[in-house]
Amino acid sequence: MAFITAVFLLTLTTANCGRTIVGNNGSYPVQSSIVPVSSEPADRPYIAVISKGFQHQFWQTVMAGSKDAAARYNVDMIFDGPPSESDINIQVDMLKAAMAKNPSAIALAALDTESVIPYLNELKEKNIPVIGFDSGIPNAPEGTILATVSSNNENAGKLAADSMLEDPSFREALNKATPENPAVIAVASQDVTSASIVGRTVGFVNQMLTSCEAIFPGRVAVTGHGKYAKASAEKAAVEIFVIIPRSSRLADSKEAMEKVLNMKGLIAIFATNESTVGGILAATNEGADLDRENGKYKDITVVGFDAGKAQKTAVRNGWFLGSITQDPYMIGYLAVELAYKACKGEPVSDCDTGCMFYNADNMDRPDIELLLYD
Repeated sequence: MAFITAVFLLTLTTANCGRTIVGNNGSYPVQSSIVPVSSEPADRPYIAVISKGFQHQFWQTVMAGSKDAAARYNVDMIFDGPPSESDINIQVDMLKAAMAKNPSAIALAALDTESVIPYLNELKEKNIPVIGFDSGIPNAPEGTILATVSSNNENAGKLAADSMLEDPSFREALNKATPENPAVIAVASQDVTSASIVGRTVGFVNQMLTSCEAIFPGRVAVTGHGKYAKASAEKAAVEIFVIIPRSSRLADSKEAMEKVLNMKGLIAIFATNESTVGGILAATNEGADLDRENGKYKDITVVGFDAGKAQKTAVRNGWFLGSITQDPYMIGYLAVELAYKACKGEPVSDCDTGCMFYNADNMDRPDIELLLYD
């Protein structure tokens, strides 16, 4: 794709992470300048990349970035991930298998921090550097994660809330809320173990809570899951309801979304990733039931996350207000690049690949279009 070609047109500048890749979506900070490596296969470092899964096109795009970085830096690389983002034990087994091959470095997007802590400590003892990517590994033992490449997920959730709050139809529905007929704003949060999902949920909930409190002081409650729950001081006029499907599988996501769609007073849904978006689409006739003129759920505002063919169609048709896009290609590219730098003993630091809100009006803009995979 055009973006892959564009990424290799590199500009070396001074930036927070040392060097900057300038591409169609702006500047991407990287740790340091390119270091030539031997072309002899025996001299190539081996980097293991363990993702959260293969089930969505997002991870295929991350893998494409990883492969291109591996080719650029002349390293051997394996990209692996479990069938589902609910398969924590399978991911742990993949990590153990990668460690058994004594890699030069590992890039890891952990499904669950606690499950990988023993192995992070072992990797540190063996002086095998670990780079976190996508969600990274928050609360990991000190010194076990040298750097993380990701979007700032709390900012992404905040952007989703702000984009929803700027929509006139959403604001009109929100302003009609009363304690007798409260408005419900649902958050479809895939799980409570993934740092990226938790970050997006926290960012959205906190921003929406603050904004709604300005309209209904003391009358906004967060419900649905104990991790995020917050009681209102008085009878709630607005309920921010967090729902977590039983797993990331489509049938479970669809079941959860059907429950949400039947809630009295529902005015909006924020889906935190491609899996929960899939559940909404499956529960709404691929989004057609959200048609703003004639749809069964025409009065419900939806903001999604990531991309994919069906989600892009829902955005283009106006069935979704819009969605948040990350830069999965650069997440994969920089994860391998920083892993390479780390195994060469070079200093590395966190890099934020950013996020953007896209809708029917701007999704064909060049800087956004190239981030919207099918």
